[in-house]
Amino acid sequence: QDFNRLRALCLSQGLLFEDATFPAHFSSIGPNLLPEGMLRQIQWKRPTELQGNPFLVIDGVSRFDIMQGEIGDCWMLAALGSLTLQKHFLENVLPKDQGFQDNYAGIFHFRFWQYGDWVDVVIDDRLPILNGRYLSVHPRTSNEFWPSLLEKAYAKLRGSYQNLHGGYLSDALVDFTGGVQMQFSLKDPPSDMEEILKAAVESQCLMGCSTSAHMRRNIELRNGIVQGHAYTVTGAVKIRYKNGWKHIIRIWNPWGHGEWKGPWGDESPHWDHVEPQYREAYLRNKDDGEFWMSCKNFQEQFSWLYVCNSTP
Repeated sequence: QDFNRLRALCLSQGLLFEDATFPAHFSSIGPNLLPEGMLRQIQWKRPTELQGNPFLVIDGVSRFDIMQGEIGDCWMLAALGSLTLQKHFLENVLPKDQGFQDNYAGIFHFRFWQYGDWVDVVIDDRLPILNGRYLSVHPRTSNEFWPSLLEKAYAKLRGSYQNLHGGYLSDALVDFTGGVQMQFSLKDPPSDMEEILKAAVESQCLMGCSTSAHMRRNIELRNGIVQGHAYTVTGAVKIRYKNGWKHIIRIWNPWGHGEWKGPWGDESPHWDHVEPQYREAYLRNKDDGEFWMSCKNFQEQFSWLYVCNSTP
């Protein structure tokens, strides 16, 4: 589908685009994501019907714009959270020639890497709503729609929303970058793990991590870590602590809330022993899903680290 040609056609006819190849129909959701009764209750609404003044992007793109919905696509959203930190990759996936203000015709497009090529995926902007709630990812700012529309394009690429329910973070990292990904088992980590993390941050790699699903997915432990879940690694620093140095790692939960409650978490007394200017620079004490933890705790709580970059 040619985005520019289709948009021009819709504008000339005064119509809003309706995508017949990924229709506003439960076939696009998939048969097994929800019970049949609930599938039939889904309504498809455009952002212009949901909000008086919708935007694609407000004040730039940030991981904090994302809050996971009912679909178990944390693996894709964790990769997306990492993508927001690397603007040179982001511009490939999220073309700037679209929005709700100029030439709006209910049509959007996003680009993903598939088998050695960038593929342009065109969608209409009708989003699935169930009982007044977003079935898909919902925006933290109520009138900012890039996460929901990008997720819809990725669902179309994969065949249905149901096909986003469970997947591999490593696949999504490659689909968003065309890069090379490596994974490290944290149960048997390399001895220079701290150096690998530091080098990956300095090289502007995309990074994510996941916990193992021994029992069931999405079980939140008392320490705040969710089992069978994917997270974004958003930073790693060496910080002055008491009389020495400490390697700490910053991690973000695609739920947009739910954080580690242990050492170096938002409420941890460890921060009392850090110089005020560093505490101010690094600590963001909000329930936004992002937290710091030590390298040791990171290796204990998570099972895999994923690193992706344009080159090995």
